Amino acid sequence: MIFDYEMYPTMPDHPLKGSEILKSKGYPDDVISAILGHASYSGVPRETQMAKVLYACDELCGFISAVAVIRPNKIMDLELSSVKKKLKDKAFAKNVSREDIELGIKELNVLLDEHIKFVIEAMKSNAEDLIKTVTGNN
Repeated sequence: MIFDYEMYPTMPDHPLKGSEILKSKGYPDDVISAILGHASYSGVPRETQMAKVLYACDELCGFISAVAVIRPNKIMDLELSSVKKKLKDKAFAKNVSREDIELGIKELNVLLDEHIKFVIEAMKSNAEDLIKTVTGNN
């Protein structure tokens, strides 16, 4: 689903515009707060588990997508070691904040390897749609 980042990719519009859209559609305040909290510059603290999970997964999903899109089998055979190797390469997907990934994992209080593996597996379950979105082949 194309949503606010694709429509409003720059600060301060992202995620402020998206939260306004969801609020107008009747989404609950805890969802709106989690969405606002995934952008540290919004000033909204990540107090709920939902907010922490969203923050811990947001940048990592983007990074994993970047790693997957350059592989022959995309995400289907992506392994933890490949993601960790690319994380060390500061030139690869340089706009993805490694600091946000690290902080998200710390706030969620999970281990790096376990979290990356969990996110890879979750993304595999919706791989076809994810790759279409990342490559723009909708």
